[in-house]
Amino acid sequence: MGIDVDTFLRRLAQELSPRAEESADLLLRRLRVDMPELWEHEEIAELALEETAGHITRFLDVLEQRIDVTEVEAPPKALEVARQAARRGVPISQLLRSYRLAHMLLIQLLQGEAARLSDDWELMNAAAMRLVGAAFAYVDRGSEQVVAAYQEERDRRVQRRLLLANEASRRIGTSLDTARTAEELAEFGTEDFADLVTVDLLDSLLHDGDAQPPAPAARTPVLRRIAQRSAREDDVGLPVATGRTHTYPAESEPARALASGQPRPHRATAPASVHHSALLLPLRARGHTLGLAQFLRRSTTAPFDDDDLLLAQEIAALAAVSIDNARRYSQERTTALTLQRSLLPQRAVEQSAVDTASRYLPSGARAGVGGDWYDVIPLSGARVALVVGDVVGRGLHAAATMGRLRTAVRAFADIDLMPDELLTHLDDVVIRLQREEARDDGELSATCLYAVYDPVSRVCTLASAGHVAPAVATPPPARHIDATWSVDFPEMPIGPPLGLGGLPFETAQFELGEGSLLTLYTDGLIQSRGRDVDSARAALCDALTDGPDMPEEICDRLLAAVLPSNRSDDVALLVARTLALDPGHVTTLDLPSDPAAVAGARGHTSQTLTAWGLEELSFATELIVSELVTNAIRYGKGPIQLRLILQSTLTCEVFDTNSTSPHLRHARTFDEGGRGLLLVAQLAERWGTRHSREGKVIWAEQALPTEADGVLR
Repeated sequence: MGIDVDTFLRRLAQELSPRAEESADLLLRRLRVDMPELWEHEEIAELALEETAGHITRFLDVLEQRIDVTEVEAPPKALEVARQAARRGVPISQLLRSYRLAHMLLIQLLQGEAARLSDDWELMNAAAMRLVGAAFAYVDRGSEQVVAAYQEERDRRVQRRLLLANEASRRIGTSLDTARTAEELAEFGTEDFADLVTVDLLDSLLHDGDAQPPAPAARTPVLRRIAQRSAREDDVGLPVATGRTHTYPAESEPARALASGQPRPHRATAPASVHHSALLLPLRARGHTLGLAQFLRRSTTAPFDDDDLLLAQEIAALAAVSIDNARRYSQERTTALTLQRSLLPQRAVEQSAVDTASRYLPSGARAGVGGDWYDVIPLSGARVALVVGDVVGRGLHAAATMGRLRTAVRAFADIDLMPDELLTHLDDVVIRLQREEARDDGELSATCLYAVYDPVSRVCTLASAGHVAPAVATPPPARHIDATWSVDFPEMPIGPPLGLGGLPFETAQFELGEGSLLTLYTDGLIQSRGRDVDSARAALCDALTDGPDMPEEICDRLLAAVLPSNRSDDVALLVARTLALDPGHVTTLDLPSDPAAVAGARGHTSQTLTAWGLEELSFATELIVSELVTNAIRYGKGPIQLRLILQSTLTCEVFDTNSTSPHLRHARTFDEGGRGLLLVAQLAERWGTRHSREGKVIWAEQALPTEADGVLR
């Protein structure tokens, strides 16, 4: 019986082999009824007939040649179907069910053919038992190989997705620039993934100053095409040009995706459509929709599957966060830069001690705007203060702190503190700010250089709190016209940065020839990763020795020669050309500590004003001099000195060695004194006291008559 069954099965296989494709078509028609979902995937449907015919042929070979089923290899098309199913996200259970159904149908087909070949029911039953056993063994063997191919493809695709997602995280969001980030998304998306990528952002998002992006208005928000890229050169004449605004119809798929905030795979139905498969991905970050990214494939490329959708979602989510970060950074940078510029000097300060020019260049780095600042502050006695500083940190807080420190410096300068004393008080301000803010991201700190130039003595007095020393360029002597300028960095003590507290600051003094250049700057000018500081300082020296240009031209030349190409810090630059006050506009008179000396001071003042053509100011000036000299004789200590200075104003100064400062008070009706300084305050435009280590100076300034104004200009 066994031999008869084998012979019968061999004959049965031989009968069906020529009709394998016909049988496969019959099985597929049956499968389409039982499992219509499998035929939704075109790629699988296209392979189904050849794959089924291959299975039938392979199984008939097992019957005809009595092949050991455990050694049978599944047809190549069966493995390809498994891979396609993995690519299209078809569950493996669905694929295995199709195999079981197909083989049951094949058994039924074989049994029907067997009944046609024999009416021996005993032989038929034995053959049926053999067929069922062989079929299940074949299904088990084939399923193992199909599952292995399916899982291998799934693993490969998961690994590819992870690799692409990792590569996307590396390549998208490399800069804090909104447009560049969108371009990076389009560039990455068209590399072995999509044929065309477009990126649209809400137009209101690019213009509104609000911290939160606006919600799309209904279904038709105005979008701006920020980036688009095609993987094919023949994609020309795209409907929307980069940089243009547009809207999608309310019932279109892109509008629905924007309104819902959910990704939408889409298949084009129009025969003329070039791109037949699309992924519409709203760009969402922090709960808000920023725009829409579209990934499109041509009809010559396999349509997007579920894995592609997952990958595109990951890439779009990464890009959305990067775009939102760039938007927020740009917004904060603009705000910080606006604040920074509003806190810096808006125009040249009127003074006659130096000619100045300045530059402020914000950093282009990801860290944002810093806290660099500069200032020019007129002081009493024709002097001027030159300031440059740098707050540690970036962003709005650094800009705001810079403004507070600049205001503090101006307040301390207004009471004529010496440079070292001013920095000591500024250090206290920083420490107080540290305590008030209780910052968790590190201590508040800053550097500052404060210099005072006196055009009468041509002496520069300066002190530094952790700040780089200035560069001093000295012109050659007048008789050596062809000689070059000499440039050096004066030896001076560099104190600790502001905010450490308890450490002293020291002053340095040096004399500057008329026309010298004093260049103050922050470290962003000379420090960069690709260049050492010595090379930068050498370039700075070379730029300063090129010629006696105006400060504005010198600023431009310095930036062109010294500014790092890859700078990561802000730059503040202040160039001052020193002026010397004409000796004929300064007069000094030493006075004894005797009330009788007041008359001599008044007479000297009258003669001096007559020589300067300022007789109109004689009455008021003599009263001021009388009160200041009397005050010094009565309350101060000798020696006493009177100095008159003519520049853009007329300044009267009286020096004595007593450090006690006078103050205004309201004299009562029958008081014999107490009205002197009140009278001075009423006659002068400004008055005040400044201290030095030798004593104090009380000074008062008066405006020049209109016809005399500009006598030094």
